[in-house]
Amino acid sequence: MAVLDRSIVARGALGEGPAAEAVMLPPEIGFLLAAGFPYQTLAEAAETAPRCRIDAATTLLNTGLISEDVFYRALAASLGAPFLEDIRLCLSAGTQQVLEDGAAPLVQPSPRAAVSAPRGRAVAQLIEARKRSAVLPAITTPTRLRLAVFAQRADAVATEAADGLQQHFPEWSCRPGVQPGDLIVVGTVLALLFLMTSLPNGLSMSLLGLLQIVTAAMLTVRLASIFVWSRPNAVAGMRCLGDDALPTYTVMVALCREARVVDQLLLSLGRLDYPQAKLDIKFLIEADDAETAAALRRVPMPARFEVVTAPPGLPRTKPRALNVALPLARGDYLVVYDAEDVVDPRQLRLAATLFARAPATTACLQGRLLIDNCKDGWLTRLFTIEYSALFDVLGPALAAWRMPTPLGGTTTHFRTRVLRELYGWDAWNVTEDADLGIRMALAGYHVGDLPSDTKEEGLVKVKPWLRQRTRWMKGFLQTSFTHLRHPRETYGRLGPVGSFFALTLVPGTVLSALVYPLLTLWTIYQMLLGPQAEAGILSDATRMGSHAVFVGGLLAMVLPALVACRRRKRHDLMLWTLLLPFYFGLVSAAAWLAVFELARHPHRWNKTEHGLARTSRSGARLTRSGLRSASPAPRPIPAMAAAG
Repeated sequence: MAVLDRSIVARGALGEGPAAEAVMLPPEIGFLLAAGFPYQTLAEAAETAPRCRIDAATTLLNTGLISEDVFYRALAASLGAPFLEDIRLCLSAGTQQVLEDGAAPLVQPSPRAAVSAPRGRAVAQLIEARKRSAVLPAITTPTRLRLAVFAQRADAVATEAADGLQQHFPEWSCRPGVQPGDLIVVGTVLALLFLMTSLPNGLSMSLLGLLQIVTAAMLTVRLASIFVWSRPNAVAGMRCLGDDALPTYTVMVALCREARVVDQLLLSLGRLDYPQAKLDIKFLIEADDAETAAALRRVPMPARFEVVTAPPGLPRTKPRALNVALPLARGDYLVVYDAEDVVDPRQLRLAATLFARAPATTACLQGRLLIDNCKDGWLTRLFTIEYSALFDVLGPALAAWRMPTPLGGTTTHFRTRVLRELYGWDAWNVTEDADLGIRMALAGYHVGDLPSDTKEEGLVKVKPWLRQRTRWMKGFLQTSFTHLRHPRETYGRLGPVGSFFALTLVPGTVLSALVYPLLTLWTIYQMLLGPQAEAGILSDATRMGSHAVFVGGLLAMVLPALVACRRRKRHDLMLWTLLLPFYFGLVSAAAWLAVFELARHPHRWNKTEHGLARTSRSGARLTRSGLRSASPAPRPIPAMAAAG
């Protein structure tokens, strides 16, 4: 019989003894018993749901005990309503509203006025409504409803994802891009750098002194960061929130031509120590990425996994894909991962706990990024050291000081409401994470530290490394031009100290990279080969400044790196820190390439290819040969059960 009462009690189905006690099946899953679904499975979901404080239907679907299609077909049969596969909607409300409601009117003439794809407790409400109404909506799955909405609103979805920030906060959007005046400023600065030695002595010394002051400011921030001690062990024994207190968490992963790392990604996400019923995992792909779509289809995934295809449009960037999925996020918190990431299983639970204890102004938690294939070559070793200095030393210091923080592109955890308040990411900024960190500071929020690791794949060859780093530098330039359009307003929002840090960490990063080889060669020339300069206060000051910046620069490169290696117990990498001056020569080359690319292709996204690692220090990464290191394999994603 169809089960439409408030609950159903089945006895004896589990045999004799204590386990045979009656388990009440809530109405949102009770109807499945009449459809032939095993009672034991339904009882398991009914018992698990209260412990997590979530409904039984979501528990059943998200844990893979039943497929979405089977569930909603059975719901339609129990209600006596048609199940729709092909849907033609009559849309008047916005996309987000329709998907939040899980219902929309149908194009007439139609046997039913509307179609519904209820989630969670809305299933029980719909079953209850049958007692009061003879006419119920047609039923479909949430996935089919979303596909129908996206098909009919493709242009609107694409436009909002690309230009929503510009429409609502034009002063914070990098559109319409770099203006002629910006290029004139950049050209003038570069011309002065090249002509510095031929300028009159007083003017050249003044410009050199100004460069030294800017460079010294950035060095001061990096050197000061080594005195802020972040203790990962302090949270290692922290009592995290229990399953009942944890909120729903959205996980977003943007994929573009990433078929080779899909298996590794699914294994990593399948190990998350978080209630499956409270996970909302979204894979974001482009409409023409057939290879990645096929790789995802090969794996049967429970309903907590969802593949969202971004409608065709420009720009073809990661932030646009994230903006497409942001209205679909069901979690109170949201995290962004990259395709090649191997995530600490405990990370979401720890982040939710820290968010619960943090003030409401903590809008984001930045996790720690580690290069996992550091033994692949000299470049990956230096990349490992740089990342460790950034995420184990500088990042925690900025969080402790509550200063503006250019975010990393992955393992960034957000309060979802803040992301929506700020209209997501700037789709036209190729370093959207750094820009979002500055925008959060401008809106009065700050970034906290999350001492939890995510393992990334470092690039082995110089050419792809330069392409990636050029994009990062270009995005820093875009962010600088965007938020310096109205310097007085930016200063008013950030204050003197916040403005100093923002200038130091964003435009200062690019400028210091541009002048790094010039100042270095100038100083070495003066110290070793140059004749004695004409005596004078200005000349003496700049000469002393050159020496101070040179020594300070070396210390700012090496000391944070050594501190980071010590904190990570990576003593094998300490000698490699001596090569950092040469490594930052590559950073300088990327900065110069970024300047020229900004003028020619301001919004081009240099794609980074993943899945090429040859080694894996953690044993968690698939190698190029396709073999897995000798480490315990994570549990696979639960297979979906069939009804009956």
